[in-house]
Amino acid sequence: MNDRFDPAIGRRDLLRILAAGAGATAAASAPLAATADDGRDTARKSRARYQASSPDVQNFYRVNRYPAK
Repeated sequence: MNDRFDPAIGRRDLLRILAAGAGATAAASAPLAATADDGRDTARKSRARYQASSPDVQNFYRVNRYPAK
């Protein structure tokens, strides 16, 4: 009863093994998550979206303006 299970692997070695396993898992799953970029959406991604003179933007800043002191 006094004999405890004494593993040959130390705490630091166990953490190294777990970190290596996590790294290997992340490296193995990375190509699965990556998608092929064929360039169809590049024009849509690079278009200008913010227009300061649009009525929506002007209304936002008019409504959220701080009151004059």
